Amino acid sequence: MNAGALVARNIRRLRVARGLSQEVLAVDAEIDRTYVSRLERGLENPTVAVLERLAKGIRPRAAVLRVFPICS
Repeated sequence: MNAGALVARNIRRLRVARGLSQEVLAVDAEIDRTYVSRLERGLENPTVAVLERLAKGIRPRAAVLRVFPICS
């Protein structure tokens, strides 16, 4: 699985686990709901700034943030 697909899957997984709709996450992250949808479908690549906003909107536990494989 490539990094973009992993990010897309984890955004959706974390949002659903928190019981958030795309609309609520978008409002909390201050981004458009359609952008959340496009991110989750892997049609967009989020910037680091957008990932930070999403993390604030999802409010994951620290351990959950470690969802990316470490590249050497």
